[in-house]
Amino acid sequence: MSLSINLPLILSAAFVASASPGPATLAIADTAMQAGRRTGLALALGVVTGSLAWSIAAALGLAAIMASSAWMLEAMRYCGGGYLLYLAYRSARSAIRGSVARTPAVADVSAPRAYAKGLALHLTNPKAILFFGSLYTLGLSPRTSAAELILVIAAVGLQSAAIFTSYALLFSHGRIARAYLRLRRWFEGAFALLFAGAGLRVLTTRLPV
Repeated sequence: MSLSINLPLILSAAFVASASPGPATLAIADTAMQAGRRTGLALALGVVTGSLAWSIAAALGLAAIMASSAWMLEAMRYCGGGYLLYLAYRSARSAIRGSVARTPAVADVSAPRAYAKGLALHLTNPKAILFFGSLYTLGLSPRTSAAELILVIAAVGLQSAAIFTSYALLFSHGRIARAYLRLRRWFEGAFALLFAGAGLRVLTTRLPV
């Protein structure tokens, strides 16, 4: 069976965005370092839940747009490409400045509260819906079926869960956390290049019709 989606491209872009430093990853790292593995995992699962909610909303919205107007999808493609270039700029600026954002202390946060915090963190982030909109324009087309959308949502969700829970597991070890902070500027520079490449690809690749 031939698919009308480019799943490897979508997952690659989602991996770059999920693994790159941001409010969610910094909150997970900070929670895991200060409150331990269990609380860090709870916050990570909250972030995953919020991410899945935005993913479903974006996928359903794009499905409706594709069913009604191909030019609207094309407009979203340009907006998505521009947003990915904006992320590249933010990562490059952070790499140059070398600043490290910190979240408030969370040493006494319970697991249920940490989950709620992670969920709220992602649901109240307006950039999340922009990201998922740009993500799906990477590899979807007007011929994308409902079954293929479900496949994309599930694959992106599983990958996000693996990434965010891995952050919680890794940063519950102090030695790994300290090593990451020393190399953070190099990671930011690499993510800037990857975001820029993805954005340019969105802007220069015509979607299949």
